Amino acid sequence: MNYIVFDLEWNQGNGDSEAPVACLPFEVVEIGAVKLNDDCIMVNEFSQLVKPQVYHEMNQITGRLIHLQMQELERGKPFAETAEAFLDWCGPEEYLFCTWGSLDLTELQRNMQYHKMTQLSKGPIAFLDVQKLFSLAYEDGRSRRSLEYAVDELGIEKDIPFHRAFGDAYYTARVLNCVYRKNCSVLQKLSYDLYHPPVRREDEIKVQFDTYAKYISRLFRTKAEALADREVSSSKCYLCHRNLRKKLKWFTPNGRHYYCLAFCEKHGFLKGKIRIRRSENGMIYVVKTTKLIGREEAEGLVQRRNQAAEAHHRRS
Repeated sequence: MNYIVFDLEWNQGNGDSEAPVACLPFEVVEIGAVKLNDDCIMVNEFSQLVKPQVYHEMNQITGRLIHLQMQELERGKPFAETAEAFLDWCGPEEYLFCTWGSLDLTELQRNMQYHKMTQLSKGPIAFLDVQKLFSLAYEDGRSRRSLEYAVDELGIEKDIPFHRAFGDAYYTARVLNCVYRKNCSVLQKLSYDLYHPPVRREDEIKVQFDTYAKYISRLFRTKAEALADREVSSSKCYLCHRNLRKKLKWFTPNGRHYYCLAFCEKHGFLKGKIRIRRSENGMIYVVKTTKLIGREEAEGLVQRRNQAAEAHHRRS
């Protein structure tokens, strides 16, 4: 399998002179990519400017960051032509997209939809978030560093500029190579782009990692409908796969995140977290994680539930 490490640069509306387009807040102006083989060795590269078709002024902040002028972009190719060339370049072999952070794959699909191109996928797309993998391999797994920070920490030579699509793809690929050589098992930590959430129950995502499990639901019409679903509201031990009786039923401190506490006689306390998400078409889906925790964290969750109940009582 190949790894397609890519990066996008994009432009946006420039205030009053060029108001943002609601369905395309960010227009892709450059695509850069590096192809790695299954040993994470570079085998090919792609770089192309995109001729603007929506925003015809460079946003002041964007222009200073990526060092591109509109005159240069006018020499580019239209987005649809560039995107088709990029996907052809990815090749017929099996591949996995890799990016620094979680935004590029979403914005690629948003631009493809705006230009009425065929969808990359009808549902979630698995990819590698190299920013997350760097943290898992070299730090605490929770921190999120800049690409340049990671390059400096790993002692990678800075031989081309940052903040251009190919340059950032190149450095992301170099970091991924380092992660692979340090601990290749980290590459099993897939992320999921949810620009197109699951539509049917059989398309829902259920994945187990070493310290937690993740579930991505299908679309629902309302939040109440989603929370009433048996699979959404369940609390199952991801090690022994038994449904657990809840110590704390689902509660929310803010209306967006919901928590519960259950107990497995074999493995201990289990914390559930639900995040309510809204899709591009306005429907609701749920991202639920379940994680085994210690008694101290369980007691902290009880305290948090009590605080949420007190706050709700005061508002009432």
